[in-house]
Amino acid sequence: MTTLHRISMPVLASYACAALALFLVLKVGLLVALFSGLLLYSLVRLLVPTIQRKFSNQQARMIAVVFLSVTFIFAISLGIWGVVAFLRSDAGNLQALLQKLADLIESSRRQLPVWVTTYLPEDVESLKRILTEALREHAGEAKIVGQEAGHLIVHLLLGMIIGSMVALQDATSVQHYRPFAAALQQRVAILADMFHRVVFAQVRISLINTVFTGIFLAVILPLAGVHLPLVKSMIAVTFIAGLIPVVGNIISNTVIVIVSLSYSLQMAAISLAFMVIIHKLEYFLNARIIGSQVNAKAWELLVAILVMETLFGLPGVVAAPVFYSYVKKELSERGLV
Repeated sequence: MTTLHRISMPVLASYACAALALFLVLKVGLLVALFSGLLLYSLVRLLVPTIQRKFSNQQARMIAVVFLSVTFIFAISLGIWGVVAFLRSDAGNLQALLQKLADLIESSRRQLPVWVTTYLPEDVESLKRILTEALREHAGEAKIVGQEAGHLIVHLLLGMIIGSMVALQDATSVQHYRPFAAALQQRVAILADMFHRVVFAQVRISLINTVFTGIFLAVILPLAGVHLPLVKSMIAVTFIAGLIPVVGNIISNTVIVIVSLSYSLQMAAISLAFMVIIHKLEYFLNARIIGSQVNAKAWELLVAILVMETLFGLPGVVAAPVFYSYVKKELSERGLV
């Protein structure tokens, strides 16, 4: 009798539900909610052993949940306050930003081919007119983007609430569950464990990426006589954004290239080339680091990323390491791989 035939019906049903749930998460755009919930759950699980030295298990869970909830709310509020304060400051008002952008375009005009400069605005008023026309033409798309941003925030908060509610329960015992519920709980526990491993591997990856970026911005460029503004801020953004798989690299790279563009077009091109080369090399390093945590070869994760990107786009790329490691762990538990 094969291993598959020895699996009970409740366990088989739990596998089917898990597969359907993961597919729907990607299909209907619930990845942010899932990952935010798993993140809070993983952080609670990380903090509880330390707090448990002086408190009971349930009290430790409650303290961890309250602490993380307050921390996240404070961080979100601080971020919103920072954006509002910047936009209300002299440096962040619309006119000042347009003037800086116009100055940037003017300084780049001398370094660009003639056929490119004909398409660039000549002054602030021209730039303002172009932006106004673009916003008017794409008002519908802008409205959709705003709605999607609101949905993402709601999903983020709901995911954290669900994760905190689950974390308050003792998930280490299943003797009170009936067979199907116990099997489902086991699927969730394995998924949470794989997410925990991948996330903390991502922290290591972000640290390595930040080190490389810091060497480039704070060592190599100054030695070459190039002193970019906001170097410390760019290094901090690189680490924080790097905690987000794939998307974080895009965010940090965009910031660095924009700041480099304020120095010169050639500097922006050099920064872009450096970032592309480093991140192409890091794809293999990332796969190796994550693979060591989830018992998967680098090529397996790269194939999973390629397939998931083809099927689901950017969300598939972000989800691929977690979902693939979960599937492989389930197969390994059954002795199939």
